[in-house]
Amino acid sequence: MPIIDPYFVTVAVIAVLIVGLSKAGLLGSLGMVGVPLLTLVMPARDAAGMMLPVLLAMDAIAIYAYRKEVNWKILWIMLPGAAIGTLIGWVLWAFVSDAAVLLFVGVVTLLFILDALLPLRKKLEGLPPSRPWGAFWGGFAGFTSFISHTGGPPFQIYVLPQRLPPAHYSGTSAFFFAIVNSAKLIPYFFLGQLSVANLTLSAALIPVGILGVLIGIFMVRRISMALFYRIAYWLVFLLALKLIWDGARGVFWGL
Repeated sequence: MPIIDPYFVTVAVIAVLIVGLSKAGLLGSLGMVGVPLLTLVMPARDAAGMMLPVLLAMDAIAIYAYRKEVNWKILWIMLPGAAIGTLIGWVLWAFVSDAAVLLFVGVVTLLFILDALLPLRKKLEGLPPSRPWGAFWGGFAGFTSFISHTGGPPFQIYVLPQRLPPAHYSGTSAFFFAIVNSAKLIPYFFLGQLSVANLTLSAALIPVGILGVLIGIFMVRRISMALFYRIAYWLVFLLALKLIWDGARGVFWGL
């Protein structure tokens, strides 16, 4: 698809801008719609490969902006699991369909939101993070991030109940995914996802992604904590429904 095609440009710019806002912590996991949106104009695997350099550029801006607002305890708990999940994603790359991953992530995310409405979740909020639980969700995030850049919901399932201040949540998310995305470079290279065509598209879209991150950073620092988490939970709920729909169409009806 030529880069000058208006439809391609419109979809690509919208997708990358949303991901940029999400990278800053503004839209929660809504950034994971980036690859699904891009599949409207290019194959899913090419979309994942093209997005990786864009994600890394946005990660660099986000980690610089939030370099002093990071919960390192959560990162040390989650990152070992993320490394294992990334390796599993590499091994299963040829066997796991994008639709199956979307359906699985959507179902788990919806269960997370339903759990957040129960009294038990309210009792657990604010408790010290559990290492086994964090390692599990870190691994889940690493796996889904490798397959289709959809690591946001597993990350949020573990981190949102910690009720971090918005900037600290955004900083922890920025560092986590910067490390995870960097670890995907070598596997993606050997899988042929970093082709010249994909890298050319990445270079053209990086400025859009950076703009989205900068806008998101500006807004995150000016939004109340209560409003921030209310928006985050609602966006994740709507996203879970979309993921289930898209995944089910691909798994059961081949659409």
